Amino acid sequence: MFKHDVVARILRTGVIAIVRLDSAESLQKVADAILEGGIDIIEFTMTTPGALDILETATAKFGDRVILGAGTVLDAESARAAVLAGARFVVSPNLNPRTVELCHRYGVVAVPGVLTPTEIVAAMEAGADLIKVFPASLGGPEYIKAVRAPLPQAPLVPTGGVEVGNAGDYIRAGAVAVAIGGSLVNKKWVAAGDFAKMTETARRLVETVQAARAGAEA
Repeated sequence: MFKHDVVARILRTGVIAIVRLDSAESLQKVADAILEGGIDIIEFTMTTPGALDILETATAKFGDRVILGAGTVLDAESARAAVLAGARFVVSPNLNPRTVELCHRYGVVAVPGVLTPTEIVAAMEAGADLIKVFPASLGGPEYIKAVRAPLPQAPLVPTGGVEVGNAGDYIRAGAVAVAIGGSLVNKKWVAAGDFAKMTETARRLVETVQAARAGAEA
């Protein structure tokens, strides 16, 4: 799958599910639950023990049904390890031009993390395919709307503090997609084995994003 196809899939779904857990034991069940709810874009964070192994296993299991990526990637060396494990997109909390360069070398989508307008422009100049705005909760949807006024070409993906209740607001503000972690992959649900609740939340998120897009186009 080419890089532009991966970007298209992310934009179509509109939601990136961030899986950040203390162990890899439940990652497979979490991925299954999220996919059942309609989210086929999943980011496994590198802070999870065994994340690369589970990424490799999930890649073999899901194939093209799910676009799998690696998150919390701080440098080019970690990015390369993630790519070799099967990551089709690489997400960072920071902007590291060498990481973006490495991703492009391997035909993988680069999603660096930024906050300020200066950093957003720097990310675009570095060749970012999508731009993670983190933590989005500091400014909320109004910040995305304000930044998009002078930078309408910036493909912003707010992350941090996004949930079912405000996901639509971010989309209406101009975000091309949203990334959601704890409010979707709730550790209490995982511990209780309540994956059905995760599936239902995923379904609501997708519906919310699609409804916000339809309203913006009307």
